[in-house]
Amino acid sequence: MGIKLPDIGKISPEVFNKLIYPRLGAEKEEIVLGPEHGVDAGIVEIGNKVVALTTDPVFIVPEYGFERAAWFAVHILVSDVVTSGLKPAYMAIDLNLPMKITEEELEIIWKRIHLECKKLGIAIICGHTARYENCYYPMVGGATVLAIGDRDDYITPKMVREGDKVIITKGPAIEATGIFATMFPKLIEREFGATFAQKAEGLFYKMSVVEDALTACNMGVRDKGVTAMHDATECGIWGGLYEIAQASNLGIKVDKDKIVVEPCVKEICSYFRIDPYKSISEGTLIIVCKPHKVEEIVKTLAQKKIPSSVVGEMVDSSQGMILIEERKERRMKHPEVDPFWNAFYEALRKYGPLEKGVK
Repeated sequence: MGIKLPDIGKISPEVFNKLIYPRLGAEKEEIVLGPEHGVDAGIVEIGNKVVALTTDPVFIVPEYGFERAAWFAVHILVSDVVTSGLKPAYMAIDLNLPMKITEEELEIIWKRIHLECKKLGIAIICGHTARYENCYYPMVGGATVLAIGDRDDYITPKMVREGDKVIITKGPAIEATGIFATMFPKLIEREFGATFAQKAEGLFYKMSVVEDALTACNMGVRDKGVTAMHDATECGIWGGLYEIAQASNLGIKVDKDKIVVEPCVKEICSYFRIDPYKSISEGTLIIVCKPHKVEEIVKTLAQKKIPSSVVGEMVDSSQGMILIEERKERRMKHPEVDPFWNAFYEALRKYGPLEKGVK
C-alpha cells in the first residue's frame, strides 16, 4: 500500500487517509460526522437528539501520583467530546490493568475517576476491569465518552466560514511542559530554581480544555458564536491549526506573536530542545467563532482565569496555512511528528536516576 507508520505517536494524515478512512464498516444515514482529521468527536442523530462520542486510551502514569494521574486520565477523555459543543453525560470504561497494581492503588485511581466524573456530570454506565499479563502503564485500557444535546446545539468544522476568527487558549506545549515539570522536578529546580519549578508543576492541572470549551459555547454556537473547536494534542498548535483548517475545507492565517504563552513554557521547551508550537499540548483549545462574538469569548474566558487571545482568521482554501512571524508571512505544513516523545524518553534515560536519588 506504500504507507509508512511514524516511529512513535499518532499515525500521519497519509496513513489515515489511505488505510483507515476508506474502511469504516457499515454506512449509516444517521451519522452526522464520522472520523476526520481535525475532528475530535463523532456525531450521530438518534431520534430528535444528537449524540457526540469520543474514544481514547485510559492514560495512567504512576509517576504523577495515582490520584493526579487519574484526574488527568478523565480530562484527556472528556476534553475531546466537549469540542462538539455538547455537555458530557456518560462514560463507558475498560481497565486492562498491569499485574503489579495493588488494591490500594486501584482504589485511589477509581475514587478520583468517580469524583471527577461526578463533578463534570458524567455517569459511568458500563465497563470492564481486570488485571492481565503484558498490560502496562501508561495505556491501561480505553474509554468512550458520550455527550447528548439538541440538533441545534452541536458544532463541527463544517460550520466554519471564511472570515471566522481564531482564538487560542493557554498557548503552546501545556502538556509537554506540565509533564516535564511533573516528571523531573529535581532537575527543573536545579536548573531554574525552586520558585520556577513550583510554578511549572502548576501547569499540570491546566492540561484540560473542558472548562475552556464549555465556557466558550455558553456564549453561543454556530451563527451566534462558536463554529468549531479543536483540542491541540499531538503536534501541538501547528498540528491543531492545520487539522481544523483541513476539516473546515478552508485556509487559516495566524499571527504567531499574538499567541499567549504560559510562564515556564519557553524555558523548559528550550532546555529539552523541542519546538513548543509543534509539541503535545492537551489543555490548549483552538476556538473558531464569529467575529461579533470574539471579544466576549476572550473576556469571559479571562473571568474564568483562562488566558486566551485572538490570533487570526479563516481564509480561502487556496491560501493554505499562513503563519505570520515578526511581520513576515510563510506557509506552514503539518509537523507530522511530535518532538515531545523522543525528548521525553531520552530525558527519562538521562535524568531518571537523578529523580530517584541515584548518583
